[in-house]
Amino acid sequence: MSTETFPLSAAAKVHLNNSPVQLIESSIRRGEARFASTGALMAVTGEHTGRSVKDKFTVRDELTEGKVWWDNNFSMSRAHFEVLLEDFKAHAKNLELYVQDLHVGADPEYRYNTRIMCEYAWHAVFIRHLLRRPSMQQLIGYKPDVTIVSLPSFRADPKRHGCRSGTVIAIDFKRNLVLIGGTSYAGEIKKSAFTFMNWAMPARDVLPMHCSANYGKGGDSALFFGLSGTGKTTLSADPKRTLIGDDEHGWSSKGVFNFEGGCYAKCVNLREESEPLIWAATNRFGAILENVVLKGDAADPDYDDQSLTENTRSAYPAEWIPDTDVSGIAGQPKNLVMLTADAFGVMPPIAKLNPSQAMYHFLSGYTAKVAGTEKGMTSAVESTFSTCFGHPFLPLHPSVYGNMLKNLIAKHNVDCWLVNTGWTSGGYGVGSRMPIKATRALLDAALSGQLKNMPMRTDPYFGFQVPTEVPGVDTKLLNPRDGWSDQAAFDTTSRRLVADFHKNFESFVPHVDTDVRNAGPLLKNAAE
Repeated sequence: MSTETFPLSAAAKVHLNNSPVQLIESSIRRGEARFASTGALMAVTGEHTGRSVKDKFTVRDELTEGKVWWDNNFSMSRAHFEVLLEDFKAHAKNLELYVQDLHVGADPEYRYNTRIMCEYAWHAVFIRHLLRRPSMQQLIGYKPDVTIVSLPSFRADPKRHGCRSGTVIAIDFKRNLVLIGGTSYAGEIKKSAFTFMNWAMPARDVLPMHCSANYGKGGDSALFFGLSGTGKTTLSADPKRTLIGDDEHGWSSKGVFNFEGGCYAKCVNLREESEPLIWAATNRFGAILENVVLKGDAADPDYDDQSLTENTRSAYPAEWIPDTDVSGIAGQPKNLVMLTADAFGVMPPIAKLNPSQAMYHFLSGYTAKVAGTEKGMTSAVESTFSTCFGHPFLPLHPSVYGNMLKNLIAKHNVDCWLVNTGWTSGGYGVGSRMPIKATRALLDAALSGQLKNMPMRTDPYFGFQVPTEVPGVDTKLLNPRDGWSDQAAFDTTSRRLVADFHKNFESFVPHVDTDVRNAGPLLKNAAE
């Protein structure tokens, strides 16, 4: 791939591969960010405090026409992208750019040289933390395979550029080039790299996954899938296990490897006692905080203050978590965990899935969100489905990733688990949040192999296997119906959730085998 997809000469001045300290100094000098009392660097991202999903476009051409999942991806014409590219270059002529030459992919066989060109110095240190940092030797003769350009001060013109607003994230898979304009949210850069891997990896027989991963003392690796707020980062940062990576991985014929070299943790309501490893990594010099409110003249981080956004984040290198395997590479997984925060309070705290059920729940990507503030009202809870636990980042149809997952599970005899970190003894507003101590105990039992030998029952609504007893765990938690004071309400709520699953899965039915279609919740039982 040519380095000229977006040449360094396009900028008025280039700062190439500055160190984190240099970048932090530049961001302070330029007024882009400020220090917290902890030494972390805090930046406010303004209008966009999360990804702008509706402003993300893929160039539609002869390469992508028959491959991209267009139901999920907005298209941009080749002509509009060419105009946008020239306007980006013209805009860069008046800017200093902070450029980092990095890697995506820990396994050298599947590694991509990824050049990140940033208008903001704090964006450059953010992405340096999150991607993989080449050695000095690896930088000799470095040529990018992928280039991502982030210019927050650029405002797109919908008529001229074929986009929706002044914000644009445009991906050209022919050039392996991403242009990001009109947003200061740093997560767009990280997720653009992930979107590229979701495009490139399946063709190389590697499953790209939006998951965290770790391994135990015996080298047994485990994968953790889950949407925001389900505990993916928290549960994978386990003091008893070694972290492989926080958020994005590939699964090849050789095993699991991290795409990244850092962590991007949610830090709303962060507490040292409940998340000591994330707390320590977040509260030190060089960590990057996004939209965390700093209190008073002392500039102490207030992790409970959500006045800027609920989506407050911290970014730091993976090695800041003790016992992280900096190689980012591990063997074949023995366990796969799908996390959900079920606010309806009807899912058990853990369930065992067969391969067909695992594919069904992977394609479903279920969690629940609280849509209102009225306590005890089921109308305040909404089902949320994000296929493959990351639908915004999928250029290809979900069945591509789902079938790869099913085959890998079967080939490597992986035990699959569905874990509910949401509510128990009632839904949101009535019940209580699942005790994290119980979740960790159940996960320990699952990952050690102990749980699969425990007595199981078949859940009448969801069809999966649920343990009836686990040492140290309250049996009422294991059968959520027992914890409800109104068991008729439990049945009604379960039926509603089953119906939501079936409605969501309708679009996948033509793309999956009969065994997967039959692996979902039991609609017949739910109708009784």
